[in-house]
Amino acid sequence: MQKIKNILSKIDESSDKNIEILKDFLKIRSISTIPDYAEECNNAAKWLKKLLESFGLSPLIYESEGHPIVYCEYISDKKDAETILFYGHYDVQPVDPIELWNSDPFTPTISKVDGEDCIVARGASDDKGQVLTFVLAIKYLIDEFGELPFSMKLIIEGEEECGSKTLPLFLGEYKERLNADIGYVCDTSMWDKNTPAITRSLRGLLSEEFEIIGPNRDLHSGEFGGVAWNPIRVISNILANVYDESGAVTIEDFYDGVKKVDEDIIEDWNKLNFNEKEYLSKIGQKTSAGELNRLIFEKTWSRPTFEINGIFGGYTDEGTKTVIPSKASAKITCRLVGNQEPEIIIKNIHKFIRNKLPEGMKVNFKGFDYCKAIEFNTDSQYFKAASLAIEEEWGIAPVYTGGGGSIPIVEVFKSELNIDTVLVGFALDDDRIHSPNEKYNISSYTKGIKTWARIIYKFY
Repeated sequence: MQKIKNILSKIDESSDKNIEILKDFLKIRSISTIPDYAEECNNAAKWLKKLLESFGLSPLIYESEGHPIVYCEYISDKKDAETILFYGHYDVQPVDPIELWNSDPFTPTISKVDGEDCIVARGASDDKGQVLTFVLAIKYLIDEFGELPFSMKLIIEGEEECGSKTLPLFLGEYKERLNADIGYVCDTSMWDKNTPAITRSLRGLLSEEFEIIGPNRDLHSGEFGGVAWNPIRVISNILANVYDESGAVTIEDFYDGVKKVDEDIIEDWNKLNFNEKEYLSKIGQKTSAGELNRLIFEKTWSRPTFEINGIFGGYTDEGTKTVIPSKASAKITCRLVGNQEPEIIIKNIHKFIRNKLPEGMKVNFKGFDYCKAIEFNTDSQYFKAASLAIEEEWGIAPVYTGGGGSIPIVEVFKSELNIDTVLVGFALDDDRIHSPNEKYNISSYTKGIKTWARIIYKFY
């Protein structure tokens, strides 16, 4: 017990130094979506490699056509040592609109935000600050014990924000080396600034784009209005019929595989400090869409959705052009839960669209992509140990939440490597990730390092 106290004390004593380490990392303009920043992504990988080497580890940089992956493998000498797999990413989103930033996005600044000391920079919360909470915790454990209590496989990629195209190549080559007992990811959020959380489930994602084709050319509405089918009208009608009056999706068998949430989980969600009106007001809304008579938590964590992300066609410039367009397109996504099967759902979506087309009109599907939903057994020893360690640091037990979005690598860990993942993160909902003035609370950073130290210490 004294050793963990020593470690936590050393983390507190070196808080300023750890902030400077994060600042150095944040200065690197590792924007993965813009080719002009490819060298900066290389620099971020090299920076991480050097940092890990300073701990006595032996990382390598995996390179292919995309941005490099930093991989570090540590094999314990202990008999029957468990193996953990940690994942994070060093790439960041573009900074536009630059004029809305209060300071240079890559000149990290310590500022007060709502009375809290924060570090403001692109990537502070997503995901450089989060990655370092784990990486630096490793350092303090090695300093204290001279070794880690487990074998470790650490993956930090540079394409999370642009589709992770290199990651499948890496996983294909390294799959035999990535066997592990449990995975850890630090790319999620607290419930609020005082209440930690563990994410127990992630919704999957299904995406598609389709094009409705009507007349063989754009037509003059004076000559053909009221006669020719207008693809914009047709596509609007199709999409409007996806939902019924109760907010349920009408596509055949859409809810197959959707599991009912346990009553004890619903009860826990009801106990959370949550103001629905305030939540909706922040996004300029007064009422909630989706299925009637369901908690917002249910809608975002445990229910599937069908969303229209874009619809376009015809004349969109200034002024009027009296045209009936020959084509109209839409982009759609579905958030998936439970055991929903994406390939069955997309088949039924295609059928739904085709069945509503007027005779003679055509549809062109551009090709779908997906990752499945995932849910974890929170009764496992790894979740229980993480929960206890988090409570020791924060003074309050973490709440088990659901993730409304997707982290594709987590589904890959489960489907390809048969590994569950403990999702522990210290971001806050006001961190403005992907937006101007992204920030990470200093308390999230320093207490995050101590939390991971406590979690790792449970393995000794």
